This record gives sequence, C-alpha cells and structure tokens, in this order.
Amino acid sequence: MRPPTKTPYTMYALEATEYAKEQGRFEAFHRLMYRAVWEHGKDIGDLDVIREAAEEAGLDWPELEGKLKSRSYEAVVMDQYRQAMDIGIEGVPGFVIGNYMFTGAQPYHVFQDVMNKVLDESLNSTQEGEG
Repeated sequence: MRPPTKTPYTMYALEATEYAKEQGRFEAFHRLMYRAVWEHGKDIGDLDVIREAAEEAGLDWPELEGKLKSRSYEAVVMDQYRQAMDIGIEGVPGFVIGNYMFTGAQPYHVFQDVMNKVLDESLNSTQEGEG
C-alpha cells in the first residue's frame, strides 16, 4: 500500500460509486478506485482518475460525468455520512461486524479476531436458546 501524498477530496469518488451501484458495476469500480489510491497513489478526487476507472469498469463516462457535475448523488452520500456519524463511525474506512465497530485500516488479524468473537457469540446464543 502506498498512502497518497495528500488527502483526496473524495466526494466525486463516493458519488461515482453510487452511480456504479445503480449500473451493477460497483465491485469492478470499487476495486479500480481502491487500486488507484492505494497501489498507484493517485488522487481519487481528480475527475480524470475517476474517468479512467469508470471506463475500465464499463461505465458510461459522459453520463456519469454529467451526474457528477450536477451533484445528482450528493444528498445520498451526505445521508450515508450522517448515518455513519449517528452510529459512531468517525473514520474511514469504517467497519461494523456484528456488534463491533472500528475504523481505519487494520491488519488482517483484527478482522479475524472480530469475526471469531462474533461467531463465538452467535454459537453461544444459539446453544443457550436450545437449553
């Protein structure tokens, strides 16, 4: 992972992600944007970077560009942001697994530990319900 040299303005990237979801291309677009920032150190707030990922993901760039410039998804993204803040997520990325919430890039073992706790709790609650 190569951290970017500056913190990108990600509003356009988040709005473009909403468009990708509507087009059924979320996974491809998300992976390309992730690689752009973390592998290549690109500024994902730059429309040229978004265009490159969008086209590679099979999205209609002229249509997406128009939606970005008209801020078609701004309200959706801001609503998601407010929802995250309401449940206590204060960083990016934010994760909620079972009843556990954490933020920031975490090593693999953190995810593994949390998943094991969630699975153990689920198993224990199932066994208690049987008894």
